[in-house]
Amino acid sequence: MFSNVAFSAIAFIIALGILIAIHEFGHFWVARRVGIKVLRFSIGMGKSLWTRVGKVDNTEFTIAAIPLGGYVKMLDERVDDVPPGERHRSFNQQSLSARTAVVIAGPLANFLLAIVAYWLVFIIGISGISPLLGPVAPDSPAAMGGFQSEDRLLSINGKATPSWNDARLTLLDSSLNSNETTVVEVETASGARVTRELVLTDIDVLKSTGDPVAKMGFSAWYPEIKPVIGTVIENQPAAAAGMQAGDIVRSVDGKPIDTWFDFVDVVKPNANVALQMVVERNGSLVDLTLTPAAVEVQGETIGRVGVSENQSAGLYDKVRTTVRYPLGTAFVKALHRTWDMTTLTLRMLGKLVTGQASLDNISGPISIAQFAGQSASIGVDHYINFIAMISISLAVLNLLPIPMLDGGHLVYFAVEAITRKPVSERIQLFGQQLGLVVLGGLMFLAFYNDIWRLVQ
Repeated sequence: MFSNVAFSAIAFIIALGILIAIHEFGHFWVARRVGIKVLRFSIGMGKSLWTRVGKVDNTEFTIAAIPLGGYVKMLDERVDDVPPGERHRSFNQQSLSARTAVVIAGPLANFLLAIVAYWLVFIIGISGISPLLGPVAPDSPAAMGGFQSEDRLLSINGKATPSWNDARLTLLDSSLNSNETTVVEVETASGARVTRELVLTDIDVLKSTGDPVAKMGFSAWYPEIKPVIGTVIENQPAAAAGMQAGDIVRSVDGKPIDTWFDFVDVVKPNANVALQMVVERNGSLVDLTLTPAAVEVQGETIGRVGVSENQSAGLYDKVRTTVRYPLGTAFVKALHRTWDMTTLTLRMLGKLVTGQASLDNISGPISIAQFAGQSASIGVDHYINFIAMISISLAVLNLLPIPMLDGGHLVYFAVEAITRKPVSERIQLFGQQLGLVVLGGLMFLAFYNDIWRLVQ
């Protein structure tokens, strides 16, 4: 358990460090190009853990103790005493266009990072599962639309869905237009290509927590593996208990076992616990006592008995897929994915602000750390994909018109462009206080949601 938490924390810190470094580098690079003197470039907040002084302008490059943020400190007459000879290099002395370019460069850098990350993922290929439907929930929009188990989703509203992840994102995007009919092209289990319609007017998938795609009635197909023993390893608990290849597990401690996963779910948490089993062997029921051995897996003690099944190899090939494109196509796909994720994020935020989506959908650092660990454990392709998604979220968040964020500064600059004079320091100070309250409230809500999910 501890190693899993540590792994997630490390994956989170690395991802966050990359995202912050790229964001702040955008501000830094443009500031240097327009002639502003940069005093400090910090990844992280609080006490400095490492500092190096650069050769140009003696800029301090710092890694700080708290990884939740970073900043670029520039020469500014509103903050420090500036020698007369360097006034022209102060941020506040630059033209409106130069200041705007410096501020917007951070979010743009995050968008560029997302494009490059997606491009790389589409070149090397990202593994996943095919958009093959599992059992469709009764009385759901999917059931009303005639969708059936083992339908393969080929496209949604004309957009190709080569993987289940692509299908989920497109379905979620479609759900935001609940007054429109979603047109889905599918390939049925028999191989026929048909068009089905999904109507979501009577369901609001974002009003509560839970998987929005599941609320539509959809689930991913997975093979139903019977609890049939394929191989029994010698000198292991199963062999000692008398289990044989071909045995069908019927119950454990009186609990019926219907699938292989049911059997695994009973064995794993019962290390060193004697389990009373009933297996079917050649048409007869046999009672056995099985005591799983305790083994350490990633810092967690689980039970293991020394058996395996041999049914799933061919079945899993049915749903495995890898999405990969040639170099040029991959770049175009990366641009499209970045745009789609940006617009989806903005539309989700709009639903939250207008009350059309539950605030329970907001996630904080704990949930993001969990996602970082999960994506990193799956593979480098999913970890890079995760970084791209979070980079887009960070860019969109910073462009919100909230004082203290880049978007708040851009609002001030827009007012300055209209009135031909800078926003007064009094109003900016009030804006900072308001921004602190808003951001503090959002952070509190995000942490609350994270902790509540852990408790549940």
